[in-house]
Amino acid sequence: MIVANIIGGLGNQMFQYAAARRAALKAGCPLGLDLTSMANYRAHAYGLDQFVLAEGLVPDVDGPSFARGKGIFGRLRRALRGECNVNEKAFVFDPAILDLASPARMVGYWQSERYFVDVADRIRADFALVRPMTAHRRAVFDAIEGSESVSVHVRRGDYVTNPAAAAFHGTCSLDWYERSVAVAAEGMSAPRFFVFSDDPDWARANLRLPGAAEFVERSADRRDAEDMHLMAACRAHVIANSTFSWWAAWLDPRPDVRVVAPRRWFAGGDLDTRDLIPDRWIRV
Repeated sequence: MIVANIIGGLGNQMFQYAAARRAALKAGCPLGLDLTSMANYRAHAYGLDQFVLAEGLVPDVDGPSFARGKGIFGRLRRALRGECNVNEKAFVFDPAILDLASPARMVGYWQSERYFVDVADRIRADFALVRPMTAHRRAVFDAIEGSESVSVHVRRGDYVTNPAAAAFHGTCSLDWYERSVAVAAEGMSAPRFFVFSDDPDWARANLRLPGAAEFVERSADRRDAEDMHLMAACRAHVIANSTFSWWAAWLDPRPDVRVVAPRRWFAGGDLDTRDLIPDRWIRV
């Protein structure tokens, strides 16, 4: 078995799943998820259950689906929790992961499509919604489908309120958004901007958009994958330095889709992000 250690927000969880899913396909073995790290994680909830995911997936290798005592499942569990750990060495793409042997437990974030781009159609199918959108979101989806729609993601939250997160991540400036939406909407006769934000009041008060805009209000129903699919349905995308909007843009399967991403992903630190943004996307 190949097991993905799951931790972080929905976007990070998707990267962890996708890298392990491709590794399991290559190794010809089952895929499992280890959710023990999420048990005491308060920043975000587990969200992969909103998606269809792989057939035969073991959804919690450290839970009741795996034996805790003697026998083959107990031995495999102990192996995956110990000597079979494969830890992410650096932020850049590690080609050795493409030939990972089973059993292995993958621990890291794996934030590059290079870990799974050769099975992109399979990954997008796995990330189809497991249930229909709510009626409100379906109405937004219809508006997106019927217009020259551009998704705009404004990520604030702890990037603003948490000093450590603010220093490390930072936020995209208003000037950056003004330049980026112009690039994304180039050639559109009547662009309509659909703004997704964890701080919609701030976005409504401060964004300067060259066209009609709809600010999509967040719901407290823990169905944020549906918001991601709304973003993915737009014809062009302006993503923040956020894995959530990264995935929204990536789930759009059109080869000629226009995606505008920040040139500088992190405000602090020295992480090498060369493999994070696909070459076909535009960096501003």
